Amino acid sequence: MESSIVTDITSSANLERKMHLKGKVLKTSTAGAIVDIGVEQAALLHVSQIITPDNQPLKRVSDVLAEGQEVDVWVRSVRSDRIEVTMRAPFDLEWRDLEKDKVVKGKVVELEKFGAYVDIGAEKPGLVHISELTHGYVKSAADVVSVGDEVEVKILDFNRRKRQIKLSMRAMEPEMDTIEGVTITPARKPRKSNKKSKGGAENKETTAPVVAEPTAMEIALRAAMEKSESESAPASSKSKKSKGISNEQEDLLKRTLKNR
Repeated sequence: MESSIVTDITSSANLERKMHLKGKVLKTSTAGAIVDIGVEQAALLHVSQIITPDNQPLKRVSDVLAEGQEVDVWVRSVRSDRIEVTMRAPFDLEWRDLEKDKVVKGKVVELEKFGAYVDIGAEKPGLVHISELTHGYVKSAADVVSVGDEVEVKILDFNRRKRQIKLSMRAMEPEMDTIEGVTITPARKPRKSNKKSKGGAENKETTAPVVAEPTAMEIALRAAMEKSESESAPASSKSKKSKGISNEQEDLLKRTLKNR
């Protein structure tokens, strides 16, 4: 967190959280140090808020601080009976500052197969899942962003216990159907062939003629006709009789077909 050092504060009433100040060590102990920050009341620097030059674990306060030494500190809290400061630069966004749907700016710090990590100034970088990078299909996060890119994201969710922050870049982009000059036509399913039109008429697919299958009686009558026609008799009386039978069968078949 980059911040300018405030030098014109002379009263604790003007102190604010995360304010960057210059202080002077008045006293050290195993519990920490007492620091003069230029107001009427000295501030407490707890041992847990002291950092070493090489970020190694602190063994003794005296290994890092000495009386009269100047240090950079940030205001942690201001109470009527105590002022607490820290040597750890505070985050731009603490957990108490996070809100769902809040829009923040950040920098891409790492790429993974499943998305990109963006530093938004919080304790942990937030994850922009590959599905939240942009609209449409994304094969690789590297196709959309690169390490070092400055991006604007929306906070989707966060879990302080798991130290997880979910972000979205897609939420900051306009939907495809709202882009000027782009018309989106939703796909429509084809109508079923048995549906009727507005006028009540059926579709052409359903008006095709249907050929009726002959019944067993019709098949038998046709077979009888063919048999009688194929047979020939020498006697004229038999020929007339066969012809009479054939005519009767033919009339019966015609009447049957007509009644269908």
